[in-house]
Parts: sequence; structure tokens; C-alpha cells
Amino acid sequence: MKEQKTYERQKVGKYILKVLQDLGGTASKQKIKDEIVADKSNNISYDNVYIPVTSANGNTYIPFNYDFNFGLKDLFILGYIEKYNRTTDIVLTESGRKADYLSFPNETESALIASYWNKHHQSNPPKNDENLENTSEDGKKEDDLVDAENLQLKLLDLIKKFSPKKFESFSRKLLSKMGILFDNQKGVMMSNDHGIDGYGIFESDDFRTNKVVIQCKRYTEGCVGEPDIDKFRGVISKYSADYGIFITTSYFSENAKIAANQVKPTITLIDGQRLVSFIVKYGLGVKEIPVPYYSIDEYYSEEN
Repeated sequence: MKEQKTYERQKVGKYILKVLQDLGGTASKQKIKDEIVADKSNNISYDNVYIPVTSANGNTYIPFNYDFNFGLKDLFILGYIEKYNRTTDIVLTESGRKADYLSFPNETESALIASYWNKHHQSNPPKNDENLENTSEDGKKEDDLVDAENLQLKLLDLIKKFSPKKFESFSRKLLSKMGILFDNQKGVMMSNDHGIDGYGIFESDDFRTNKVVIQCKRYTEGCVGEPDIDKFRGVISKYSADYGIFITTSYFSENAKIAANQVKPTITLIDGQRLVSFIVKYGLGVKEIPVPYYSIDEYYSEEN
């Protein structure tokens, strides 16, 4: 079993700022996290960002989320990003576009951040680490709220417990909702012997019909590598498909990502994070239940 490298708690505002500047000033939280993982200049891995750990009291959480949320809050305190909530993209202000991420936080920035948190903690004493595990940027317990981030974490954990057969069936069901018409007999019968888990057609907006094959890997650890991609490409060509879709509950190595688009037929990659985002987007077995939430502004804790 691969041993996960322990994540060392750190300030990640610098990495968030860099990603936003590189992407032109706006990005979703998911995209920012993906880019932080892809940046080899830091010491943050895929496992650090996406694989949950279990605390001594049995709670499942991701330590990086705590640092990520506070990194966003620090940037907001400095006026580097616009006001945001759990569903909006993160947007740089003009000051944020001009900020130097290489020196972040500099002495002035550190003083402003410290001043804010000192004042905040006087009215709201910090809790111990055990209670902060699932705390969001506004101090609320994430387990007490139904939000996309927590939903995706739970979904991926459940999917990893599927049997291989159920994961293949589930993947076909999801892609069917996305517009692929599967040949159930051909796809299922060829699965074990020929290395595909689905065969179907997809009609694009311009009425062009493409033949597509899919392959599914339900991994609980490790990643999909370049050899897996090369092997799958051979299968795609064998069935004269236009392209392939490779789905995994894990993630793809950098070499696998390069290999997927290097030569034809191309292969669309869907990793665990993208998979659960599609589940939510297309409403496969999940639905939004509108529940009113209220956040009490710090105005009420200020002295007269």
C-alpha cells in the first residue's frame, strides 16, 4: 500500500494568488486547487489536496481545505479578491492583479492580516484543532452545511467502495445522461475480454456522430499512468472509434495526461474530482435541497 506523505500545515495564500494571476484573474475553487497540485514549485501533492484523513475521534476531513479557506480569507482581508461565497468563482481585484506573489505576504501584508485576526479572536476565541478540522473560511462547521465541496468528498468516498461491475455500470449511466447512446450488448459483452467498459455513439451539436469507447478504473490509491493510456488507445483503434473516455476514481499522472492528447485517437480523461463534479452537474442520484442558511455579521459583535 502506498503511504501518503503527511501534509504539513502552511499558509497557501501565496499559491492561490499565483494561480489567479496566471489564469487571468478569475477561477473556481476547484480549478485553483487543481493548479496548485500541478505546480511542481510547491510541496503540495494530489493526495494532500484531495485525499481525506481520519482524526483520532473518527472524523474524516482534508487538512488542506482548512489552510485553503484561510488563504482565501487573508486575500480578502487585503482587498486582493472580491467578496465570495461557497458557490462563486474567486475574482482578483485590481490590487490583487498588481500584488507580488513572490514576496507574499510581505511585512505590511502580514501586519494587516495579523491585525484583523487579533481583533477577530478577541470576539471569537479560536477553537482547538480537533474542532477546526472541517471549519470553513467563515468559521462554520462544514459538516453542518450542505455544500458542494463536502458533497463531492462524500460522493467520491462512496464511489470508491463500488464493486468494479457497479462502477462500470454507473459510468455508463452517467455518460448516458451526458448524451452518449450506449450499445448495451456490445459494450458489456466486450468489457472483460477486450479492455473496454462501454461502446456507444455521441451526436454533437452539428449532427456529427462519433463512435466512442470507455474504460473505467476504480482505484482507491495510486494513479493511472501512461502505459494504461497507450494500451487503451490500441483498443480504441481496434474498434474504429473516434475517441475514448477514460474514467477513474483516482487521478492521472502528468505523462498520462500528455499521452492522452499526443496522437490520435485522442482520449478524454475524467479523474475523481471531475467525475463527482459531473454527478452534481447532471443530477445523477443527487439533488439540491434548498435550506436557508444565515450568517451573522461581525457588526453584532462590535463594541458600541
